[in-house]
Amino acid sequence: MQNDQDNIKEIPIEDQKIIENTELNIWEALIPVLALVGLLAYNVYVFGDDALSGSNQFILLIGAAVAGVVGILNKVSYKRMLEEVAENVKSTTGALLILLMVGALAGTWLISGIIPTMIYYGLQILNPTIFLAACVVICAIISIATGSSWTTSATVGIALIGIASALDISLGMTAGAVLSGAYFGDKLSPLSDTTNLAPAMAGTDLFTHIKYMTYTTVPTIVVTLIVFIIIGFTIETDGPADTSQYLADIEAAFNVSPWLFLVPIAVIAMIIKKTPPLIALLIGTLLGGVAALIAQPEIVATIGGGDQLTATTAYKGIMNAITVKTQVATDNPELADLFAAKGMAGMLGTIWLIVCAMVFGGFMDAIGALATISKALLGLFQSVFGLFASTVMSCLALNVTASDQYLALVVPGKMYAQAFKDRGLAPENLSRTLEDSGTVTSVLVPWNTCGAYQSGVLGVPVVDYFAFAIFNWLSPFMTLIFAAFRIKIRQLATSK
Repeated sequence: MQNDQDNIKEIPIEDQKIIENTELNIWEALIPVLALVGLLAYNVYVFGDDALSGSNQFILLIGAAVAGVVGILNKVSYKRMLEEVAENVKSTTGALLILLMVGALAGTWLISGIIPTMIYYGLQILNPTIFLAACVVICAIISIATGSSWTTSATVGIALIGIASALDISLGMTAGAVLSGAYFGDKLSPLSDTTNLAPAMAGTDLFTHIKYMTYTTVPTIVVTLIVFIIIGFTIETDGPADTSQYLADIEAAFNVSPWLFLVPIAVIAMIIKKTPPLIALLIGTLLGGVAALIAQPEIVATIGGGDQLTATTAYKGIMNAITVKTQVATDNPELADLFAAKGMAGMLGTIWLIVCAMVFGGFMDAIGALATISKALLGLFQSVFGLFASTVMSCLALNVTASDQYLALVVPGKMYAQAFKDRGLAPENLSRTLEDSGTVTSVLVPWNTCGAYQSGVLGVPVVDYFAFAIFNWLSPFMTLIFAAFRIKIRQLATSK
């Protein structure tokens, strides 16, 4: 057998090593991708919402195995493949640590009452005369605070659907408004797993990604709000929009105080001052713990396994919130999910997904498949707009075929990273496009895990809310408009 050094060479591109295999053609390079998409589609069909619990991750490893077979048949050594996997996993170290810290922060911000306080004041802005627009705003606030569109719709979303029914407002319109706000917050919240996953796949950092994403996300939500305000003036409502019970239940469970806003304000200030994300999140977690001891001592003691706050129960309560799932008691079953956090342990599923995706990507790198596909993409698309359009279509196709929003970020993210670099485009262009077309459109596909979940929770079929989930279907168009007119398309910094 000819030595693999004879037909494989390294192409240095910025800080990422890309392998080119002269013996690998485009059809061979696509075999692992086609196998992966086909297996993922069937796996989601079989397991449904439970596919992300582990079976999807294993399918990524199967895809890596297929890539390995293709590589061996094309004279690539197994040792080289493992070395590339190790390099890929190493490159995600920062993102994995941030994910763990995000879980920790979510835990202390729950037991301290920071997240419930945001929800409490968010609910009070509800106004019957602008009900649909208010739904967008409320859900956006809560989703930013929690980092979860699923939690938002499963708690306040259900409440808003109930209020809409009492007011005789279209449930399809209301569900569309709820999801528009929920996914806006999900996209921009540093607590969101998809917001962490997209930059990890593209090769940029969390807060650069969030900042760059605002360029397309803010105009999209503004258009969404304007449309819902106009719709609001054309419909008639009757009955009170009473959220007093929810407000009372939040007050019964937590000591609500505007002083708790000081913690998120401090974290935002650190982000603005360009504090490294890991440090900002760590400080935010610790401040959340301190706020919990001051504002919610009874809750901390209970989570710590005691009746009174002592040094031991305080320590155990804060550590439990940081590391494992915690639940704050409430008599309102509709608020139960909102009063729960999973801590660092809750991020392990996403971390598992990233590691398995890096294994798949490492094998694809090592056999030269990514370089081969990148060359084909660059030859196929003669413009920057064409590359953006291809990324959008790939994300949409994976949401339809693989039926999972995470995979709609992972696979195109890894496959298109090199093509964007070859065009001289900064990785935040790719991470933004992944979110604009992968994250938000998942809820528009009935058989996608997100579409099935949201329609089931809200009790509104996808076909009923599709047209009114304005933010979700408008986002990919907005990113294409920005690409077509070269608006905020950042170039890679060139060394002198």
